[in-house]
Amino acid sequence: MDLKAMIDSLSDIGCSTEQEKKAKMLYESGQKAELIRYLKCCRCNLVDEMHESQRKVDRIDYLIRKAEKETV
Repeated sequence: MDLKAMIDSLSDIGCSTEQEKKAKMLYESGQKAELIRYLKCCRCNLVDEMHESQRKVDRIDYLIRKAEKETV
């Protein structure tokens, strides 16, 4: 898959429509260094979302363990 096709599918991997549009604009205007920097920023946002989801899972796991202890 070429770079343009991958940028066209950023929303499929969790980026917002606005992020996809900005990445397309940077790519189409030939601003490769800025595109790379922007994609790294998008990646950081996705990692932050992943960590927040993991914290939620950890809280649910804690509640499950707590509930299991109370049923014994």
